[in-house]
Amino acid sequence: MIRPAGNYTSFMDIALEEASAAAARGEVPVGAVIVRDNQILGRAGNRTRELFDPTAHAEVLAIREACKATASERLIGADLYVTLEPCAMCAGAISFARINRLYFAASDEKGGGVLHGGRFFRQPTCHHVPEVYEGINAAAATSLLKRFFAEKRAEGQEPELD
Repeated sequence: MIRPAGNYTSFMDIALEEASAAAARGEVPVGAVIVRDNQILGRAGNRTRELFDPTAHAEVLAIREACKATASERLIGADLYVTLEPCAMCAGAISFARINRLYFAASDEKGGGVLHGGRFFRQPTCHHVPEVYEGINAAAATSLLKRFFAEKRAEGQEPELD
């Protein structure tokens, strides 16, 4: 993997904090942070169960917050840090928001939509393709996800990855 210049790991650490907070709420532990010019514009963890909203993925919530903060539906020049490879829905939102760079931690072979599955950014109908960097703090994100699902299985639950 080509590593970008700059202090990208500190923003991924913040995304991991959001993922941990999501896990504490009983949500699948995914966290996201949107940054422009070293300023956080939006941050969120999954809230699909809390909000009874299947679109309340960390990426979508962070995009909504960043758009509100900037009073724009476009986040030109902004970067997104997320702890899990975005699904196709989130990849679409990333494209529509015109996010500059996507950094993600863990790959998602089952539900990912960037390097796996539908590979949204490779579709001819995709209007904007961000630079994509994978594997940033992947071990920490993977460990958090594995712990969460192991605890849910131990409790007799089998939540799906959102």
